[in-house]
Amino acid sequence: MNENIIEVRHLSKQFKNHLAVDNISFDVKRSEIKGILGANGAGKSTTISMLLGLLIPTKGSVNILSIDILKHRYKILNKINFSSPYVDLPKKLTVRQNLYIYGMLYGVKNINKKIKNIAKELDFEKLLENKTGELSSGQKTRVSLGKAVINDPEILFLDEPTASLDPDTADRVRTFFEKFVKSHKTTIILASHNMEEVKRLCNTVMMMKNGKITDQGTPNQLINKYGKKNLEEVFLKIARQE
Repeated sequence: MNENIIEVRHLSKQFKNHLAVDNISFDVKRSEIKGILGANGAGKSTTISMLLGLLIPTKGSVNILSIDILKHRYKILNKINFSSPYVDLPKKLTVRQNLYIYGMLYGVKNINKKIKNIAKELDFEKLLENKTGELSSGQKTRVSLGKAVINDPEILFLDEPTASLDPDTADRVRTFFEKFVKSHKTTIILASHNMEEVKRLCNTVMMMKNGKITDQGTPNQLINKYGKKNLEEVFLKIARQE
């Protein structure tokens, strides 16, 4: 992993009197899984929204796949994807219809075969004809993850990917993404409050507080640096210190 696929420089976002992201810079390499950790309000979601091109930064630059996304975001839209349990798919459409439409939007070939394979991998084959709005929270999460990989993205943004999943299903999802990164060389930006998930999946972790990057490194580097037993204790240490 030596190729920077994402380069962020001096990125800031000001909302009236609130500085949500404060002059952050970082790189992400190809096939890397980078965790972004921080308490609520730390700036994680705002950062991800700017990387997706959904928010315009107050200052700074974001280059993805050597493209300045502030100027040419449309050039990389087919190479990225996003999943969050807090963003609903159209509720009146069936699971199959939702995935088919997104597959069409991304220009996916052999869409029906792709839908079948994804549904099998993420264990929602029996839900394909169900309306999305009638699914449980855990079922919606799995379908949303299926949508997120339908175009075999080079870069994938995951927000709480195993939220509302039972331990067995969550483990299967993590295994799926471990294999997906290896087979597709996909880069993942992961925001999660599940510290064991972060330690298992992430090559590097970026800790945020009050819109700033307070520390970063591999999970084990951070655990050793702060003299803690696990990543959760590191998280609490950084979140609570003044």
